[in-house]
Amino acid sequence: MSTDLSADPALSRLADAILIPPFPGPRAPRWVLDALERGLAGVTVFGPNIADPEQVAGLTATLRSAGGVPLIAIDEEGGDVTRIAHLTGSPYPGNAALGTVDDVGLTADVYRALGADLAVLGFNVDLAPSVDVNTAADNPVIGTRSFGADTALVSRHAAAAVTGLQAAGVAACAKHFPGHGSTRLDTHDTLVTIDASLDLLARRDLPPFTAAIKAGVRCVMPGHLRVPELTGDLPATLSAAALTGLLRGDWGFSGVIISDALEMRAISGRYGIPEAAVRATAAGTDLLCLGRDQDEDDYLAVRQALCAAVGTRRLPAARLEEAAARVADLRAWLAHAGRVAGGSARGGGGAPVGLRAARRAVRVSGRVRPLTDPVMIEVSGRENIAVGGVPWGLGPWLPADAIQRVPASLARSAVPALADAAVARAAGRSIVVVVRDAHRYPVAREVVTRVLAARPDTVVVEMGLPLWPPPAGLHIATYGAAHTNAQAAAELLGLAPAAA
Repeated sequence: MSTDLSADPALSRLADAILIPPFPGPRAPRWVLDALERGLAGVTVFGPNIADPEQVAGLTATLRSAGGVPLIAIDEEGGDVTRIAHLTGSPYPGNAALGTVDDVGLTADVYRALGADLAVLGFNVDLAPSVDVNTAADNPVIGTRSFGADTALVSRHAAAAVTGLQAAGVAACAKHFPGHGSTRLDTHDTLVTIDASLDLLARRDLPPFTAAIKAGVRCVMPGHLRVPELTGDLPATLSAAALTGLLRGDWGFSGVIISDALEMRAISGRYGIPEAAVRATAAGTDLLCLGRDQDEDDYLAVRQALCAAVGTRRLPAARLEEAAARVADLRAWLAHAGRVAGGSARGGGGAPVGLRAARRAVRVSGRVRPLTDPVMIEVSGRENIAVGGVPWGLGPWLPADAIQRVPASLARSAVPALADAAVARAAGRSIVVVVRDAHRYPVAREVVTRVLAARPDTVVVEMGLPLWPPPAGLHIATYGAAHTNAQAAAELLGLAPAAA
């Protein structure tokens, strides 16, 4: 017969010490502040918690006022994945752009500036960088979040990113161990299996994680990824072989293992969130992350499940104590970590470092000519859950009536009429077609091909990975859809003046 120990203050405090739940809205609710006073490890902040810099700085100050050094975590990769700039787009290019430039000093500078921005706003843990080697061209969830498809390149930039973030006093978190780059499915939706031998894994996917660890990364995040030769039938999140055996034992990683969001269907669909939390902790996870849409009831259910698992001896109390001790070590490191004063987004003179990096990443095929009263066709793909609904494209530099937005879900039979009508409207004017990962969307490719057939002078701007070459015309690749990537393209096309 099990014993309900959720009312045991000491045990509940241990459970709280390994949780970083989210909360709704722009203000910290009373239950969060009370939990922080009781010893809750911290919180995770998402886009809906953020309205503007002044508001979020006040929010994090309120969270810190609850006592101690709470972990105030955010999933801020820069590039396409941004929370602090989710209303406008990030001022920093993402990893694909940085990998294209392949200047590790620049990568460190960008991540140092990003870390400085986070520190000024009151964040001290960044659930970044993604160090996945993106070897699957049609990967639906990593893509431009990766530095590239070459293991050595990703490894050196993983180390640079970790160094830059942590130089700003913000703990970095290398993800998604043992590597999400070879997948063709999204773990937000389903459990993903990676059919790779341990030898292939060691050559292709694992080196960026060892590089991050050598660079001193404070945290590692496993993905909800099943690798049969390593994890058997379990995802890495719940695999003692992956976490306690390989990551801790073989590699000697002594930092904090942070779970990916436990409500992702890859594991919650099979186990439910509370049971997934228990299993992840038992396997070696130290800090449990719940995603954006979870609430106080979900937090309480996880805490109760952890306490109950100790009561039934499914989860040794010593495992909770070990995890809590690692989290306490992280909080101690953060308490003494150096802070970078001010926004520090300029990184050494001239244009902000993010824009300078985005400019260097742009690749051009064809000759750039002046545009005449341009019209734009923007083909949008399926919204990525990790990215969310962040603005993208060249819209900020064109009047609204010059833009036609086309969903990639449009019936392919409708493309000819749409493209022909757009060409007719653009008589005497320049045409710019903006796409994002056209290689993944037949409608995007058909729109481009049809418009180019009628107007070979059409400019094609690819703001994802440029893996599909248009048949003709001027082709500009930005390697990301952050605001700063778009600005670099707009400057090149003469739509925006070059910023000083």
